[in-house]
Amino acid sequence: MNYYNEIKNELINNEISKRLTNELNTKYSIRVLYKMLKFYNFMVVEKLPTLSAKLTWSHYDELLKLNSIDEINYYIMNTEQQSLSVRELRAKIKSKEYERLDDKTKEKLIAKNETSVVDFIKNPIVIKNNTNKEIISEKVLQKVILEDLDDFLKELGNSFCYIANEYKIKIGNRYNYIDLLLYNIEFNCYVVVELKVTELKKEHIGQIEVYMNYIDKTLRKVTQDKTIGIIICKKDNKFIMEYCSDSRILAREYQEL
Repeated sequence: MNYYNEIKNELINNEISKRLTNELNTKYSIRVLYKMLKFYNFMVVEKLPTLSAKLTWSHYDELLKLNSIDEINYYIMNTEQQSLSVRELRAKIKSKEYERLDDKTKEKLIAKNETSVVDFIKNPIVIKNNTNKEIISEKVLQKVILEDLDDFLKELGNSFCYIANEYKIKIGNRYNYIDLLLYNIEFNCYVVVELKVTELKKEHIGQIEVYMNYIDKTLRKVTQDKTIGIIICKKDNKFIMEYCSDSRILAREYQEL
């Protein structure tokens, strides 16, 4: 670390920049050299993972703006697993994705312990309201989610994929419509999502249980797990995942942008 500080002091005094410019006949600005020094410090002193072929210097340039080595490791893992572009990585950092992870999840990541789907559900989950409409009905909330569905699924957690909205089912002589029907690949099960702009009521739970039973009887194969039900409600001017039929997915607070 003393060696690092010595170089840093020389860098501040502009000595290294002048020497390299004279020796290599190529100008190295203090800003570029400082980034190189910081990169060296993270890679060698902080013992970052081996350089990944999936990360470019531009990726690391974004990561060097962060101060936490644990946060940097998290985004390196994300970039490798999801093949993130620099723009996508920048968006994740800007949304403070790492900061919104549960403290227990961060501890697991640092210790390199096994993680689960629920570990990566953010809190709060960001719902982007590009329409700037006031969310006063389930239809408007559904529209807001569908307009940025990909980000919503990523915020919800890992391995969720979209099947349909307003999914039509017939119960007795009446037709009903499931707000969002999703599928979780890792859990190998359907996920019924109901949207409410009021606080949770008992009839909401009864309703979603009927929908879950319907999906289990009509769509679920014997090789698939039981359907999960989620109810997103409005509470204290925020949208939260107020109810979940399965403890594998935790209730998380939603935040509208």
